[in-house]
Amino acid sequence: MDIQTPDRLVRLAVDLVNTRTRDPEQLNEPGDVRTFLLEHGESEPITLDEHDLAEVRTIRERIRPVFHAEPAEAAQILNEMLEEYAVRPYLSDHDGSPWHLHVAKPGGTWGQWLAATAALGLAGFAAGHGFAAIGTCAAVDCERVFVNAAERRPRRFCSPTCSSRTRVASHRARRSGGREA
Repeated sequence: MDIQTPDRLVRLAVDLVNTRTRDPEQLNEPGDVRTFLLEHGESEPITLDEHDLAEVRTIRERIRPVFHAEPAEAAQILNEMLEEYAVRPYLSDHDGSPWHLHVAKPGGTWGQWLAATAALGLAGFAAGHGFAAIGTCAAVDCERVFVNAAERRPRRFCSPTCSSRTRVASHRARRSGGREA
């Protein structure tokens, strides 16, 4: 349970929230959380049970409002999570791994680690880019969240697919409205 880069932290938070959108739930059993952690750079051993699954899903829902909230409310959510789950960063080389930073309590659960890590990642991102760079897709049929580090390029959609689909629908609606008028 380590931290490698600031980008990894914020990506972890975004991807965690996006495990439940209008798409089917992606975290249905402990093995799904294990797969998620492995895909995000964690290494074995990863042992999880139903309690861990429930805890991770709860953490995910605590993080989700950060992407929708006004800056002061988003900051409050992140500060509360950091206070509850994070500790002063410390270096560790456990299990023969290279030195890396930890921000979760020693011996904490994977859910606690995700809470501390995701909150730190989003807080750092917001401090560097502002809360306007943290958002939810503007496509009416999408609930995915995203972050946008690009300066002076506001982003409204989670992907080019959602952007294109929305643009095409808008174009068709204008054309259809023009014919009926």
